[in-house]
Amino acid sequence: MSNLNDIREKKTPIIIDNETKHLHYDLNAFAELEEIYGSIDEAMAALSSGSIKAIINVLRAGLLHENESLTTREVGKMFDLSRLKEIGGQVNLAIVRAIPQQNPETESKNS
Repeated sequence: MSNLNDIREKKTPIIIDNETKHLHYDLNAFAELEEIYGSIDEAMAALSSGSIKAIINVLRAGLLHENESLTTREVGKMFDLSRLKEIGGQVNLAIVRAIPQQNPETESKNS
């Protein structure tokens, strides 16, 4: 069982649409991605493949805490292709920061 100290409420600043916004991958964001892709693993696979639609979907999921009515079309208008790689990298960083770190000591006790 996961320790409550493992929950990481991290918000990652990102400048898009000429504004500083904050990516936040909480349970709601991951649930949104699970609904779209069927699983978090599938969402991450789509993101890793470089899919533009995946970057938009994952970016949107991370911004929903600021605006629950945000659409994928609105997110797609927030940046252009010249920033695609940069935005993808920032999204990846925010997701890594949100996922609890595995403690090898805890892992061996739970096995």
